[in-house]
Amino acid sequence: MNEFEQYRKTFTLPDTVLSYLDMGTGPVLLLGHSYLWDSMMWQEQLALLAKDFRVIAVDLHGHGQSGPVPSRLNSLTGVAEDMLALMDSLNVDTFSIVGLSVGAMWGAELVLIAPARVQAFVMMDSFIGFEPEVTRAKYFGMLDVIKAAGSVPAPMIAAIVPLFFSHNPDPRLTATFAAHLATLKGERIADIERMGRLVFGRRDTMDDVEQLTLPVLVMVGVEDKARSVLESYLMHEAIDGSTLVHIPAAGHISCLENPQFVNEKLLSFLTTQLK
Repeated sequence: MNEFEQYRKTFTLPDTVLSYLDMGTGPVLLLGHSYLWDSMMWQEQLALLAKDFRVIAVDLHGHGQSGPVPSRLNSLTGVAEDMLALMDSLNVDTFSIVGLSVGAMWGAELVLIAPARVQAFVMMDSFIGFEPEVTRAKYFGMLDVIKAAGSVPAPMIAAIVPLFFSHNPDPRLTATFAAHLATLKGERIADIERMGRLVFGRRDTMDDVEQLTLPVLVMVGVEDKARSVLESYLMHEAIDGSTLVHIPAAGHISCLENPQFVNEKLLSFLTTQLK
């Protein structure tokens, strides 16, 4: 058991369960991880943030220790509604969101659902616009292969892993992620396939971007292959008053590849906005 498991709790919905870590006291931060990862993606941020904030790091439906993706979910708006229900169950009225990749995608939908309740929003290595047609077709094709195989075949793992890291990643990070992908079987593959279609078939939330009037920090790894620096620039330009930060020596999972830089920028932004 890792050092954080003592903080793990569960929230039971009628058709699934959300697993989450609940650490620290203070202004509440809701952390949303990347597709194919789980709350431990934030392992380099958890203890630090918990010194000044109450950190709730949730496992996305079908990921980590959370239950299956419910059949009722047909969009990331539904994911956001479940995350808001989690906050309601904890009697948390106001909170901030730190989301990476899909964590920021459903995070944006949550802000639109409950704008008065979200105090600040950090969007890391993400894009809330429509998935470009070429990449959507590519990812849907990969999901077809995974579904048919009932697992993530070795050649697919070899193709997926580099998408998440910089050009010269720490081999320990890539090896751990590859090993995780190799463990996915059966019902979890069905979950990954269903959630993947929600993520890559998402609506164009940029249509509503003028409603994001809260403090927003946009951060992106300069070597992110999955979500380009250009996409973060487009969001920054569209969100009035937002701040854009480039994360050096980092790819898609920037919080693990350059944690010192990410932690510094996160603390600076969150402390300024919430203290």
